[in-house]
Amino acid sequence: MSIKSLAGAVLAGALLFSGLTTAVEARTLRYAIGHPPSSFVVDVTKQYAEQVETLSDGDLKVRVFPMSLLNFAETSGGVRDGMADIGFVLTSYFPSEYPHSNVAVEASMLVGLLGEKARGREGMIFMGALSEFTFFHCPECNQEFKKQNQVYTGSTGGTSYGLVCNEPVKSEADLNGMRLRVGASNWSRWAESVGASPVTMSANEMFEALSQGVVSCIVLASPEIHNFGLTDVVTDINMDVPGGPMPIAGTNINADTWKSLSPEQREVMLRAASVFSAGVPWIYHQHEDRILAEAEERGVGIHHAEPALIEKTRAFIEDDMQHIAEDYRSRYGVENGDKLIADFRKLLEKWTGLVQDVETEQDLADLYWDEIFSKVDVEKHGL
Repeated sequence: MSIKSLAGAVLAGALLFSGLTTAVEARTLRYAIGHPPSSFVVDVTKQYAEQVETLSDGDLKVRVFPMSLLNFAETSGGVRDGMADIGFVLTSYFPSEYPHSNVAVEASMLVGLLGEKARGREGMIFMGALSEFTFFHCPECNQEFKKQNQVYTGSTGGTSYGLVCNEPVKSEADLNGMRLRVGASNWSRWAESVGASPVTMSANEMFEALSQGVVSCIVLASPEIHNFGLTDVVTDINMDVPGGPMPIAGTNINADTWKSLSPEQREVMLRAASVFSAGVPWIYHQHEDRILAEAEERGVGIHHAEPALIEKTRAFIEDDMQHIAEDYRSRYGVENGDKLIADFRKLLEKWTGLVQDVETEQDLADLYWDEIFSKVDVEKHGL
């Protein structure tokens, strides 16, 4: 073989080896989410996966496992143990593991006190405030995630919760003695304050509970009627009370996975997380009115709370902030609950102003990136 032929063969081999190396370096991360495949949240999760692949130039990919790899109750432990690289973690399911985080999560009904400027933007406000709070104002929150072998990369969630029922609800008298499925302690306390009985169960059990009359209402955001296939069992809806969204640590990453990523790849994950954090509240707000209108067309009763019930709910929210601080101090040793709530309320006011000019999903994602996610130090966070 001539020198020229040998050189060509060496070059061809080098190019082949380079291609194989690139292929080996491309990595697929497993994402576990308890939502069913048809839900709006899974649609946003797929956008998140696309963002990761695009922003990393194909070096990273995300495979989404909706309601298959891990359910809601299993996700926190599954991410901790490496069964999934990324997970949709509902911290409210685990109060003892995430007590500082859940102080702010349980304060979600505060959005009901923000006034008309917040109406129709509650999810956008809350998820921006909670992400900023957790990244930069609550080191204890990040320590809690660290103890669970997870790295926090942002919060997300939908619109405010109301009453999705199989009988009408307008007044406190209607609620008296009712069994309500609740997904967090704040709504459980509200239920008790109006004479109802809270029932705790997984979101995956809601259809059967409502259809069989185990509960009369589910405290839920209206788009979840679609997400969890509840259309055929809902006969009455009242979205005026209790209020407040359900926030989730939507893209928590296994700590070992996070540490194995380069700083550039961690930035990719944060950029994609900012898109995910914006995408869920945005899509919920877009579908909220449509879901209710379609329900009304099917003959579902759309009810409004009597003024007395609204006022009682507002009074409950204020009183409950003190209860949250005291409860988490006595049960979980959170000594600074009052300060955490005070700091968080300031952020809610701040984000009420920040989202006023948001007109598109991209506007919200850019706002989250500029104000929050871009300021996270990938050389230190989670390490």
